Amino acid sequence: MSLVKLSEQEAKFYTAEIILALEYLHSLNIVYRDLKPENIILDAAGHIKLVDFGLAKVVKDTTFTLCGTPDYLAPEIIRARGYTGAVDWWSLGVLIYEMLVGRDTIRTL
Repeated sequence: MSLVKLSEQEAKFYTAEIILALEYLHSLNIVYRDLKPENIILDAAGHIKLVDFGLAKVVKDTTFTLCGTPDYLAPEIIRARGYTGAVDWWSLGVLIYEMLVGRDTIRTL
């Protein structure tokens, strides 16, 4: 997949919208678990919409399910020691890097 490098202003805007979406989901105890470019679409006004909630899960404490897209998995998922909604913030960090650099994080390392 070829990623487009965004301006810092664009990356900040989309990051802020993703943060709002994740905060809302987390307020409902929902962990999204599959944040990646393919699961973010833009509406006609240019605002983000998260799609594909197939891996989302209500988690009140911790969960142990190994799932998600490998390039975006937080270390705690891989270590299978239990995790919370914090894994969504890890995935967002990967996504921010990709927005600013315009390259797939793992393949860059």
